[in-house]
Formats: sequence, C-alpha cells, structure tokens
Amino acid sequence: MDSQTTERTAQLPQVTEPRNPGMALDLDWVAGVQANTSAIERRAASLPGRRSVKKDYQAAWLLKAITLIDLTTLSGDDTAGRVRRLCSKARQPVRTELLDALGVDGITTGAVCVYHDMIAPAVQALQGSGIPVAAVSTGFPAGLSPFHLRLAEIEESVKAGAEEIDIVISRRHVLTQNWQALYDEMKAFRTACGDAHVKAILATGELGTLRNVARASLICMMAGADFIKTSTGKESVNATLPVSLVMIRAIRDYYERTGYRVGYKPAGGISKAKDSLVYLSLIKEELGDRWLMPDLFRFGASSLLGDIERQLEHHVTGAYSAGYRHAMG
Repeated sequence: MDSQTTERTAQLPQVTEPRNPGMALDLDWVAGVQANTSAIERRAASLPGRRSVKKDYQAAWLLKAITLIDLTTLSGDDTAGRVRRLCSKARQPVRTELLDALGVDGITTGAVCVYHDMIAPAVQALQGSGIPVAAVSTGFPAGLSPFHLRLAEIEESVKAGAEEIDIVISRRHVLTQNWQALYDEMKAFRTACGDAHVKAILATGELGTLRNVARASLICMMAGADFIKTSTGKESVNATLPVSLVMIRAIRDYYERTGYRVGYKPAGGISKAKDSLVYLSLIKEELGDRWLMPDLFRFGASSLLGDIERQLEHHVTGAYSAGYRHAMG
C-alpha cells in the first residue's frame, strides 16, 4: 500500500464506539419526557444569527462537514451509471487543485446512500475506498408495506453489501402513543440488520409535536438504534433546528443514563454550506467534539456538497464559480 493510499484510508470513518445494545423499554422514563416548545424555539432561533467562523477556520469546518455527508441519491430515475458517478464524487468530493491549495489530502464523504436496487453498483464503485454504502429500507419513505417484507428488505440489503441501513418507523405508533409497538418494531429492525448499523428515520415532520419527537427518539435508542435521523427527505417538513435540538438532547440524556453514544443524522433541506456550519456548532455545543466524527454524525444531503465546494473555491480564489462546475458526477 503506497503512502497516498495510507493517508486516504486514515481519513475515512473509523468506528471506535461500542454499539448501542439497547435496553428494556422504560415507560416511566418515556412518560417523563417533555418538550418546552417556546424555549426550544428561542434557543434554535439564536443559532443562525451568531457571528459565523470566517476565512481559514470556515474552510476547515466546511472540510469537516464534507467528511460527515451521506452523499445521497433517492430518485425514481436512479440508474447504475448515476450511482457510479455519485460514488466517484464520494471518493473525490473536492477538486484536486482546491485540496492542494488548502493543504489537504485524502478527504472523502462519510457514506453513499441509495435504494436497495442500487447497492450492487455502489458497492462495486466504492470497493477498496473504505466508504460504506447505506441503503434506505423498510418500505421507505412511508414504511407501510407488510412487516415481514420490511424485515426481508433489510436482510436482502445487508446481504447485498450495505453496511448501514436507514429504516423508517411507523408514524402511527407515535401518533397513537403505542410505545410498546414502536419499541418492538425498532428492536426487530435492529435484529434484522445484524452487524450493519441501523439509522432510525423518525419522519419528524409527521409526528405532530416536539414531545412526540423526543419520546420517539428515546424509544428508538432503547430498542438499539445506532443513529436517529430526522426525515426521509420526502416529507413537506424535514430537518429543522428545533427538531434537531430535541433529538440531540434526547441523545445526550440517553448517553448520560446508559453510557452509550448514539449518532444523529439531520436529513432533508440542508443544502447550503452556511446551514452545515450552524448544525456543526449546535452539535459541538450540545454534545461535544466526540460527536463531530462520521461514526456519530452525518448529514443526509445531495446538493450540500456542491455548495460547500463552491464556498471552498471562493476561499481559495476570491471568486464564486457557477454551480454547474460542482456537479455531483
């Protein structure tokens, strides 16, 4: 292995945390979870208005954001060729001359996220890179297919080579407060994943209240979720700062009580570099630096990378380039 390959491998996601094994369903803990909506909204509103990091510091944070992106294509017209181009972008997310000017080498995205049928071309295109393939599953995005088929879909995706599975929960269990059903469902999904890490998509825009978001977050972690994720990206409301604050604090509470760190993935609607900086600052303040690593934080995004690359080019050259210069593949 040459030195360049060694450097590239060294900067890929390295999972060092013990997996969250889950715990018995604690309905007393769940019942005690509340959400002060006005306080949450005030805290969230204060974040974008703060003075942002500038110049070299901003470039460094944007490079960090790239390593945390689940580069995603979830379109009905996806083809193997499109997925291969996306994987090529995941391997080399920023043009070489920009990385050289910034003094950076070996940067990649955190993962590539696709539908089940696109796992095989993604695995082939990423072979030897160390970049994991994530697959959406369990009747994504609605999660309303028969339960046995949702379990079978997980098992088939793992068999096809997906190392991470993004499952969708049944929103009706949250809306009807059927916490036992949600726990049992999530636990079954975790078991079906085996060694593959599981991200639980809550579809927070369809859960009604922030209290429901907090309780659903907690129950998914109790059932063994490795990550909790805001949205499918297909809802009318996706990742928001108030929802993120609620989910992040649920993660913090779970860690303080159990000692296990669970990851967080905001998805949908995060398309601007400045937005990624706000989310990174929120994670740093609420959870600490350990969560600013790919095994504990990801952005679910498709267009975010293009805007980050555009901002990095402005940092290097002093001029903004056209968006078409930063295509995904």
